[in-house]
Amino acid sequence: MKIVIVPSGFKECLDANEVALAMERGVRRVDPSIDMEVIPMIDGGEGFAKTIVDIKRGELIYKNVTGPAGQKIESHFGIFVENGKRTAVIEMAAVAGLKLVPRNQRNPLKTTTYGVGELILAALDLGVDNILIGCGDSGTSDGGAGMAQALGVHFFDKNRQIVDIHGGEDLLKVDSIETAHLDRRLQDVSINVACNWKNILCGEEGVARVFGSQKGATPKQVEQLSAALEHYAALIEEALGIDVRSMPGSGASGGLGAGLMVFTEAVLHPRFDIIMNYINIEEKISIADIVLTAEGSLDFQTPNGKIPAEVARIAKKNNTPVIAITGTIGKGANVNYDAGIDAYSSIIQKPTSLEKAIEKAPKWIEESTESVLRQVAIGYGIAEKRNLKKALG
Repeated sequence: MKIVIVPSGFKECLDANEVALAMERGVRRVDPSIDMEVIPMIDGGEGFAKTIVDIKRGELIYKNVTGPAGQKIESHFGIFVENGKRTAVIEMAAVAGLKLVPRNQRNPLKTTTYGVGELILAALDLGVDNILIGCGDSGTSDGGAGMAQALGVHFFDKNRQIVDIHGGEDLLKVDSIETAHLDRRLQDVSINVACNWKNILCGEEGVARVFGSQKGATPKQVEQLSAALEHYAALIEEALGIDVRSMPGSGASGGLGAGLMVFTEAVLHPRFDIIMNYINIEEKISIADIVLTAEGSLDFQTPNGKIPAEVARIAKKNNTPVIAITGTIGKGANVNYDAGIDAYSSIIQKPTSLEKAIEKAPKWIEESTESVLRQVAIGYGIAEKRNLKKALG
């Protein structure tokens, strides 16, 4: 049996490499000699910069910048050289990710992407030719306005006073936008963004209503944030003539996708389309007998561009079965059967606290993988017996 393991990370718990190692240990407990390929997968979120830089044999640059809650943090971005061109790799999760927002401060009305802009400026200071940005695992919903402000965009109130954008709620104070002071070096670089193509900025399916609660917003705050982003979109259309409300990817990372698109002229890409330029999993999946994937939470949103669903999409080209190991099974998880995931299993073994689950996650992932694979082995054994009986008449 040929097994390919292609997991994502468990948000705020383990990165993709740590999940992959735990799954590999689980498989080895069933059969140490089994033929296995392990491919930790990134989606633009946590681990994006380091993974790309490792593949390209570049380096990480560390920088003190503004965190999502306004605190000073040490973040990083990557640099690699290819064909004589210098590329910076920026991971928004490393500067404005949910993991960086203290639990008692989780309110997307009050978190900022300002640090993302600071990392872009740091990359420009190094004279890069290209910037690759991964959008994922964000703790912000300011439409990228904080990032834009760091790059020189001015946001004015009705009295022509500059509004400092500290979070999504400040967008409601803005009356006009001016880009005359935007850093001119942006015109000399190409910026590409790996994002969830299905996330949009506004409306009933907008980022505030879909992801606001995951970032700590109450139902009332979700509506306030939704109104703020609608207002922001109207201001962008008035100032720049671009309607970003429902553009694919505009809602990525709390609307950072929209901000990057209109203020830096970045090109947004479905994240797996661009990531596959660096990590080739299709060939390896094509020769697998079974594919194991993983995600921190499997629910109705998983088919909307999450790693397990994308892995399943590739596997189904060869009718290869896919099993997902997940931290929790959420609302509407059964839609994943239609997305190509043939079975899924939670690692949670008993009622427990979030803190305990995070502590036990590596061990539980290992044990769950072992259990799933033993069940698969039973199925193979039954099939072999039936085929033998048929052969014997």
